[in-house]
Formats: sequence, structure tokens, C-alpha cells
Amino acid sequence: MQNKEIEHDLITRFRKRIWSPFAKAVRDYELIQENDKIAVCISGGKDSFLMAKCMQEIQKHGKVKFDLVFLTMDPGYKEENYQLILENAKKLEIPLEVFQTNIFASVTQVKDSPCYLCARMRRGHLYHRAKDLGCNKIALGHHFNDVIETILMSTLYGGEFRTMMPKLHSENFEGMELIRPMYLVHEEDIISWQKAYDLKFLNCACRFTEAVDKNQIESKRAEIKQLIKDLKKKSSYIEMNIFRSVENVNLDTLISYHKKEKYHHFLEDYDQNDGE
Repeated sequence: MQNKEIEHDLITRFRKRIWSPFAKAVRDYELIQENDKIAVCISGGKDSFLMAKCMQEIQKHGKVKFDLVFLTMDPGYKEENYQLILENAKKLEIPLEVFQTNIFASVTQVKDSPCYLCARMRRGHLYHRAKDLGCNKIALGHHFNDVIETILMSTLYGGEFRTMMPKLHSENFEGMELIRPMYLVHEEDIISWQKAYDLKFLNCACRFTEAVDKNQIESKRAEIKQLIKDLKKKSSYIEMNIFRSVENVNLDTLISYHKKEKYHHFLEDYDQNDGE
């Protein structure tokens, strides 16, 4: 009974905060096309499970015909974490396609950037499995806050201006594409949805973070999350302004920029400009 309530509430109770921004991202960024077969990648967290429910609903009620596969990779979860994923899938009536890897065991032996390596390995396995299943896209559960945090992380710690894109063509798997349907959904609204039904999801089940003191793990994303939270106390527009900064880029005010491997510098046509 709870799942039926959850499905109904997505397009009623949570229409403004979740369903509408989800549908807007799908529409505005052209994330789903006719006859797509999409692997909805479920890690076990709140974001990916909510994405799965939204994808089920848009498949039922949308005008575009497409197929879904709900793909879960077990990279070496503890048994209780693995069982929690299965229980939530059953509760939410999501038919999981599960496959096993040994990524956690491999990454624990790596000293430099284990989280980065783990993420790359996981994505590679997901692409490979999805392609074997006949899919042409994988869907990941990154949300609005992931996007704006990435913008600030890249600027403050990476020395470049970039964002997390709503969709990408895979460089290593021909014909495959990555999409992010939760792109415009705010994390606080995802948390509200989770709390409304007293749902319990995985947070971080990584064997590496279990094995060390979490205070010793450098977390730039946590720092950025706190920075945005502090800035929001001064202005409620902060989050949206960060997001819009990558929609309103003025190339005439940049020292240099590049597209793929081609770089451009403002001096290239400086003398042809008419001034301010």
C-alpha cells in the first residue's frame, strides 16, 4: 500500500518540489528520446531510489515510449547493506537487475585518491553492464546541489570554471550516453520525501571509509556544502545564482577558454573589439 501512496504523492503532494523540476530537466535537456532503453543506476541511496520512482512514473504517464532497466552493482557491500538495498527495492516495487564486482576490495589497496578511482571504476562497470543489456543510456541520481557544489569545487580547488553536465556522450563506450534526470531537484526536497515515508537508505557503504577515521578523509565537497549553507544565510538567491552562472557565461569577459583541445585567448581578437 505504501508504494501506491508514494507513486500518487510524487505527482500530487511532491509535484512542485520534485516532480515538476524532474520533468523540466527531462524536457529542457532532452534526456529521454523515443525507443531509448535506459539503465537507471541504483546505488542504494535516497537520490537514486527517488530517481527510479520518477522514471517509473514518467514512463507510465509520459508521451515518449521507452524502456527501463533498474541496474544495481554490488561492489562488495557488507551483507546488511546489500540486504537493505533489496528490501527497499521490494518496498518501492523496483525490479532490480543486480551484478557483482570486487571494486571495494581493489580500492582499499590504493592510497592516492581512492574515492576518485572507485567512482571511475563503478561507472565503467555500469556502462559495460548496461550496454550488454541493450541499453543506450545510463541514468545517475546527481541532483541540483551536486551541480552547484561541483561548480564551486572546480573554481576554488580546481582552478577552472566547469559544471556537472545534465547529459554526456560516453568517451569509452560508443553509442552510450549518461543522463542526470534529477539535475534540477534540490537535495532538501529529496530528504523531505524520504522522511515523509520514514524510508531508510544507504548513505555511504564504502569499505574504505569504514576502515579509517572519517575525520582523516579530506572532504572538499563537505566544505563546499557548508560554505553554500553559510552564504544562504545572507541571501536566499545564492544557490540559484551559482547555478545560473554556468548558463550566463559571457565569453567577452574571459581571459581564456577552451572547447575540447582548442584554446582561445582574449588577445586573439582584442584589437578588433570596439571597446566597452
